[in-house]
Amino acid sequence: MRTCLIIVNAYKDECMDYGEIVKQYLETRTVRCTTFLFSDANNTCSFEGHDFCITVGGDGTVLFAARGCAPLGIPIFPINFGHLGFIASIQKREWMERLEDFLEEKIPYSSRSLVQANLYRENTLLRSLTGLNDMVISPKESARLVTLEMSFCDNPFGKFNADGIIVATSTGSTAYSAAAGGPIIDPGLPALLLIPVSPFSLSNRPLVLPPQGKLKAVVQPSRAKSVVLTADGQITVDLHVGDTIEFHLAKHKVLLAGCTSQHFYSALRSKLHWSGGNNA
Repeated sequence: MRTCLIIVNAYKDECMDYGEIVKQYLETRTVRCTTFLFSDANNTCSFEGHDFCITVGGDGTVLFAARGCAPLGIPIFPINFGHLGFIASIQKREWMERLEDFLEEKIPYSSRSLVQANLYRENTLLRSLTGLNDMVISPKESARLVTLEMSFCDNPFGKFNADGIIVATSTGSTAYSAAAGGPIIDPGLPALLLIPVSPFSLSNRPLVLPPQGKLKAVVQPSRAKSVVLTADGQITVDLHVGDTIEFHLAKHKVLLAGCTSQHFYSALRSKLHWSGGNNA
């Protein structure tokens, strides 16, 4: 591993400082580094030509990196400077030791699925988006319902009238999906989650769908003046009535260093304050 892309959360001074420290350390190992400062205003990055990627930030920084790294097969070494750390698993107190193991290929990878959304308008593909956590269809305005005709593998689910829907991966089951009442799923399980957000009808329940097949949403007329599709809370696309969005698991997966099942369940115990253990 001779070239590294370091993606740093530009909103945190501590991340900026650590990003420079990580770069200096790698350069002593004769690794050529490129640093990218990630923010809402600076979110276009070239991932090509790098052997691996290091994120210095929280889960949101990993989400950004995953969309660019997955198609190129670039592994991510995520150093956690955030609050939750369900995805960014390497703690800042241990980054140097763990990075040494990573460079010597002594640290395990976790392979995570991404969800892909294809937006069709009048039978023409307009946009393809991927997300490590989720895709969300929602109205721009608050307190408005969006109406969607839903189906899976051409099996109709009927109309969903709700504040929106979340289509999440297993990795994303601990994010917005969990806040909306969805189940928590081991991230190693390939699945799609369909979660209605505050549905008008109690019959619209969360669904766990198999990895094969496509979930389809068709935008229907509703009281919402504007409807949007959002990928990982970071990319937003406007939708029109009649638009069709097809969701499925992406062809490429992302490789995350150190994100083992042990880390996942430890994070659950700690963040969700499970009782009966030392981490409760």
